Amino acid sequence: MRVEILTVGPLAVCCYFVICPATQKAAIIDPGGDEDLILGKIKSLGLKVSYILATHGHADHVCGAWRLRRELDAPLAMHKDDDEFFRTPEAMAIFSAWGFEPNEPADLTFEDGEVFSIGKIHLKVIHTPGHSPGSVCFYDEERYIFTGDTLFVGAVGRSDLPGGNFQEMLRSIEKKLLVLPDETIILPGHDYGDRPYSTIGQEKKTNPYITEFILGG
Repeated sequence: MRVEILTVGPLAVCCYFVICPATQKAAIIDPGGDEDLILGKIKSLGLKVSYILATHGHADHVCGAWRLRRELDAPLAMHKDDDEFFRTPEAMAIFSAWGFEPNEPADLTFEDGEVFSIGKIHLKVIHTPGHSPGSVCFYDEERYIFTGDTLFVGAVGRSDLPGGNFQEMLRSIEKKLLVLPDETIILPGHDYGDRPYSTIGQEKKTNPYITEFILGG
């Protein structure tokens, strides 16, 4: 599996390209704006996009999806809980305050444990609610996990927005992420740490939310 990254949109979202080298098929994870930049990257790499995947439904992570899904003829997929929640009046008001348009419905919805095949690559959905009701991570079960805004390098996602729950997020991290192999590489939704990526083992040792609230609790 090959991974490329662009930092996009007004809130500097990490947009990932998950590429199958054998087929040049790809998935885009979290296209948070700068659609021309994303389209240019796809063209320069000669990719055929199979899916646009959302780690969660916050507009800063999916606002570029509406144009991309049409130009690339690729479906947007989101966890069913976020697809529903982030089209409610409460969520739309938040997005408007941020300067974003309301979310359109996803083309596909999924639940925990489902698998997306991109050429010879398989990404498994791990439902990790807490940052939002339908927050997920995408795991290739070999090396990488794309954690969205659930787990950052040295931090965790905020839980003070509508649909967020701090204790639920800690449970998601403890029960769903810390059980993965220590060498699993974490690729987060924003580069908020002292380095752009980490590992499960490193976060167990150095992330204060894990050492104090989970392992030390």
